[in-house]
Amino acid sequence: MLHDINEEAMLHEFFDILKHLIREPSVVGHEHSFFRILRRELEEVGIKVESFHGVLVAQGTRPDDFYLSAHIDRHGLLCTGPNEFEYAAFITANQGENMLESVSSYMVSQIENRFQGQRVQAHLPYVGTYIGQGTITNSYICPRRKNLIFEVDGLAYLEPGTPIAFLDRLVIDNDLISCQLDNVVSAALIIYMYRKGFQGTALFSAQEECGRSWRFTLSWFQRQQISTQRLVVLDTSPYTTREDADAQQITLRHKDANGEFSKEMTNELVERCKTLGLTYSFKDEYIEEQNKVREQPYPLGRTELGRIAAATNGEINGTTLQIPTTDYHTANETASISAIKGMLQLLMSYV
Repeated sequence: MLHDINEEAMLHEFFDILKHLIREPSVVGHEHSFFRILRRELEEVGIKVESFHGVLVAQGTRPDDFYLSAHIDRHGLLCTGPNEFEYAAFITANQGENMLESVSSYMVSQIENRFQGQRVQAHLPYVGTYIGQGTITNSYICPRRKNLIFEVDGLAYLEPGTPIAFLDRLVIDNDLISCQLDNVVSAALIIYMYRKGFQGTALFSAQEECGRSWRFTLSWFQRQQISTQRLVVLDTSPYTTREDADAQQITLRHKDANGEFSKEMTNELVERCKTLGLTYSFKDEYIEEQNKVREQPYPLGRTELGRIAAATNGEINGTTLQIPTTDYHTANETASISAIKGMLQLLMSYV
């Protein structure tokens, strides 16, 4: 375990990175400006960075040692007509994707009433230049468009196609942190690792919230003719209550709805958790146990990693590594500082 003074220094530096990244917009489907922010952060510490369609790839001097992946898109709104706003991940263009059994599809019906009073800010597509703020006054699911529709005060002048991000700042209170953590927190973790000497490969992917990121990540592996069982996908993991989230610092998985993850890579993380004294659990086991008493079964989920493993018949596989949170898919997603410390300690064991 790290000494307390080292833990405090580690957290302070990490939170500085996270605070900076949170302020930058990255609405699903409009991640270009955030990719540029990541490139600058990585190149400042001497990391090789290459851009491909839908994915930014960072590589140190030992790129084959370890592969990390994290999607960098966040939920937001899209202007689709005169004073008309829809949930960006579920606009018609994205409904052709297979969203069956996805957590995102399930969750949209659970979060429709959470946004009243939420401040939002609009940005120019691609460049990310700020062009104005507004406030969400109402949100509801349209039965015809099958999407989450928003009424927003203050942004009636926007042109269709304009992305609108939640106005987001990191809040630290009572040993908890809150913001739209999914999944800027993972990008911040990877930046921190590179600053501390990580020399493996990291892939930052776009459009995970509409089910497309796995295609971009897979295309890079195929382009490079790489097969691996050591791909670790970082993300957050939703729990219904703070008590359930705090039952572990680290959330792992044996599998998702697509099939089994790499037993070897999963067991490697388990052993490192044990060595570091970190608490952990398996989300698939948690879901299966909860479904025994739920009136409406919760989907096991189709993760980015599971889609990649299924598409390659397991030639590219690994495991997921997630931070347990509450208030998933809102601007107030919350994680414990204990979980952040645990994730940092675990990832730093690969530096």
